[in-house]
Amino acid sequence: MTGILILEQALNGLQFGLMLFLLAAGLTLVFGIMDMINLAHGSLYMVGAYLVAAATTASGSFWIGLGAGVVGAAVFGVLLELTVLRRLYTRDHLSQVLGTFAILLMCNEAVRFIWGSQPVLLSPPDSLSGPVELLSGFYYPAYRLLIIGVGLLVALGLWLLITRTRIGMQLRAGASNREMALAMGVPVRALFTALFGLGAALCAVAGGLLGPLLAVQVGMGESILILAFVVIVIGGIGSVRGALLGALLVGVVDTAGRALIPLLFGAVLGPAAADNAGPAVASILIYVLMAAVLFFKPRGLFPAHG
Repeated sequence: MTGILILEQALNGLQFGLMLFLLAAGLTLVFGIMDMINLAHGSLYMVGAYLVAAATTASGSFWIGLGAGVVGAAVFGVLLELTVLRRLYTRDHLSQVLGTFAILLMCNEAVRFIWGSQPVLLSPPDSLSGPVELLSGFYYPAYRLLIIGVGLLVALGLWLLITRTRIGMQLRAGASNREMALAMGVPVRALFTALFGLGAALCAVAGGLLGPLLAVQVGMGESILILAFVVIVIGGIGSVRGALLGALLVGVVDTAGRALIPLLFGAVLGPAAADNAGPAVASILIYVLMAAVLFFKPRGLFPAHG
């Protein structure tokens, strides 16, 4: 029974970690190449989830809704970069934080105005609503397996883009040394607009896939944005490889901690400690992990590399 619980939590952590990676990949490249702190990144996740839910309701198909929501979020991200965020590139980090935080608040209010304050229902496809028997006696939700598969495919696609294409070479050059990349003729401005659109699309994929598991509601981007920043600090700013490893570490540690630490506290200290102290200790595990990584590797696990 314990082995099944550990396997289930490992798969849950893998699924959550891969979705965190979709959020962190675009965020770490934006930070690494343009040295810009973008607190509005979580809003792209929220807007993407709402667009997927709205398109799914209108079309009656989850897959059409997911595709339409991803395209819509990418267009929204590009427009946001062209009209507002581009003006913040040369500002100091405080101005960037204040400006992007204002965008986050405006996005929250715009979503509340359009869809209301109540959570929006987003259901998974009927064909994936049941469990799948992976091992004898071990069943796991088919929809969560889909999320794992999509996350792995996107991670592979990003790795190929970053390591095997000219665009990826330019992105790695910009992340490692932006001034030199500019001097060598890399079109950083156009590249960054495309990158921001890609980051918004990845956010929408994460928001659309997590929508049936979590609530699609106003403000859903803030809490997951904090985790995305933890991921890029652990992995190293500007590093897609670091973002993947950091996301998997955070996903597994957070998921396993929330499931196993209350059980451990209950066995050692009793039910009261399990109910009170267990969740509190579990919630700080990822920050302990971040502090431990920074103690030994202050720049993260894989800084400034693609």
